[in-house]
Amino acid sequence: MKNEEIKELSTQDLKDRLEQAQKDYLQQKINHTISPIDNPSKITQDRKNIARMKTELRQRELNNK
Repeated sequence: MKNEEIKELSTQDLKDRLEQAQKDYLQQKINHTISPIDNPSKITQDRKNIARMKTELRQRELNNK
C-alpha cells in the first residue's frame, strides 16, 4: 500500500486496516519461524506498511488538535 492510498482512506478504515495488517504480520512471523516462507521480504514490506499507517494516523491526530 502506497502513501497516496493510505492518505485517501478515512480514519476508521485506516485503523481497521492497521489492526488487520498487524495480525497478519504477527502470523507471518510465527509461520516463518516454524517453517521458512517463500518470500521473507514480505515480512519487511508489511512492517514498513504498518509504520506508514501509524505515521498517517499520528499526523491526523496532531492536525486535529
